[in-house]
Amino acid sequence: MIQALPPPPPALEAPPPERSEATATELRVAAALTDARVKVDSRFRGATLVLYGAVFNPTDDPTDVVVVVRGPDAPVRLVRKTRNNGVWLNSRPVLFEGAPGFYMTASTRPLSDVADFGQLRRLGVGVDHLRIDAPEESRTVTRYGVRDVVISRLGEDYLDWRRAVIRLKEDAALYDTDPEGVTFVDRGLFRAEVKLPATAPTGQYYAQVWLFRDGEPAGVSNLTLTVEKVGFERDIYEFAHRRPWTYGVLCVLLALAMGYGTSRVFRRE
Repeated sequence: MIQALPPPPPALEAPPPERSEATATELRVAAALTDARVKVDSRFRGATLVLYGAVFNPTDDPTDVVVVVRGPDAPVRLVRKTRNNGVWLNSRPVLFEGAPGFYMTASTRPLSDVADFGQLRRLGVGVDHLRIDAPEESRTVTRYGVRDVVISRLGEDYLDWRRAVIRLKEDAALYDTDPEGVTFVDRGLFRAEVKLPATAPTGQYYAQVWLFRDGEPAGVSNLTLTVEKVGFERDIYEFAHRRPWTYGVLCVLLALAMGYGTSRVFRRE
């Protein structure tokens, strides 16, 4: 008896090749870091990370890439030396709450050639456009076409104090601007170096990779970077923050013990 064979199963369709969506029709930028975590111990002398990425540009219009890396905010306390009746005294201290502990920009060319002043100010790109919270804010106004300009008790001296904050951070290698820090290694592929000094603060860092075309932002890629203490230093740091009173008592006892031991040694001599 002859039986009819069942029809063969339908052929499985090959899965589509893995690729980014709309890379051929949409202008965008993608970026990554060689290492998204930096470990800090007693031997830490700084680190250099490589930020790399690609620009997907379906047209022949030239584009610019700007990299902005911002570290955790920390308060900055400043005083000014003033002379009164021939005596130099410290002025009333000024506390800036929102100054980033680390800030760097790198671009394919100077920022003034990438976009105009207003555009950079609105995006907060560049040291000159860095948003630093003024102390004791009183009101906000619009000046020079820029909205929400903070007017504080410092008055006209605010810019001088702000420049002092930036100058001190630059002297400590915590603020940096490199107008040619982004280089294209191939068509659409670029790289930039992020240099962290030994004094870089620990915490969460945020990196923004901006893509500009004709002076306008055309895309952005956001990255995160963690700088953390490890080993014995981290244990001491966490203990000091979890139990500050116990840590303070132990420090006093250790100082007393070292002072007593030193006095005994010198007394014998």
